[in-house]
Amino acid sequence: MAGLAGRMSTVIKAKISKALDRAEDPSETLDYGYNKQLELLQNVKKGIADVTTSKKRLQMQSDKLEQQVVKLDTQARQALSQGREDLARAALERKTVTQTELQSLDQQVQELQRQQEALTDNEKKLRAKIEAFRTKKEVIKAQYSAAEAQVKISEAANGVGEQMADLGLAIQRAEDKTEQMKARASAVEELEAAGTFEDLTQLGSGQDEIDRELAQLGAGAQVDDELAKMKAELGSGGGDAPALEQGDGEKPAS
Repeated sequence: MAGLAGRMSTVIKAKISKALDRAEDPSETLDYGYNKQLELLQNVKKGIADVTTSKKRLQMQSDKLEQQVVKLDTQARQALSQGREDLARAALERKTVTQTELQSLDQQVQELQRQQEALTDNEKKLRAKIEAFRTKKEVIKAQYSAAEAQVKISEAANGVGEQMADLGLAIQRAEDKTEQMKARASAVEELEAAGTFEDLTQLGSGQDEIDRELAQLGAGAQVDDELAKMKAELGSGGGDAPALEQGDGEKPAS
C-alpha cells in the first residue's frame, strides 16, 4: 500500500506540475520576483533607519553623561577648595560611575555604527542587484512576448494551434457530412431509376403491384364479355346497329 500511495502521490504531483507549467506566465513570475526583491530592499532600509535611530538615542544619552562628568568634576573641585573633602570625594565617586556608563554607551554606539555601515553597504549592493534584475526582467519579458507572438503567427500561418485545430476539425466534419449527403442523394437516384420506390400517389390506396395487375385483368375480362354480348345480339337479327351519337358541335355526314 505504501508503494501504491507513493506512486499515486508522484502522479498527482506530476499532473499538478504540468498544469502549473501551462498556467505559468513568465512575465507575471518575473514581476512577482522583482516586487519581492523591492520588499526586501525596503526591509533593509527600515533596518538601517532603526539602527540609526537607536544610535542617535544612545549618542544623546552619551552627551548628557559627558556633561554630567564635567559637572561632577567641577563640583568636586569647588568642594575641595572650600575644605569639604567629603563632598569632593562623593562627587568624584559619582563621576567615576558616570564615566563607566559613558564608556559602555560609547561601545554600544560604536557597535550600532558598525551595524549601520554594514546594512548601508548591503543596501547599496542589493539595490544594484535589483536594478540589474529589473533590466534583465524587462529584456526577458520583451523576448518572451516576441517569441509568443511569433509562435501565434506561425501557428496561424501553418494551420496549427488550438483554435486552428478546432477550425480544421469543423471543416473536416463539414466535408464528411457533405460527402455523406452526396452519397445518399446518389443512392436515392439509383433506387428511383431502378423502380424500387412506389408511386407516391398509390401509397394511400392500400394496393401493391399485384393488386393493380389483378384489377387490370378483371377490367379486361369485363370488356371482352360485353363485346361478345353485342356481337351475339347483332348476329341474331337485331337490326342495324344504331349510329353513334354525334358530339356537340359536329355535323352529320351528308
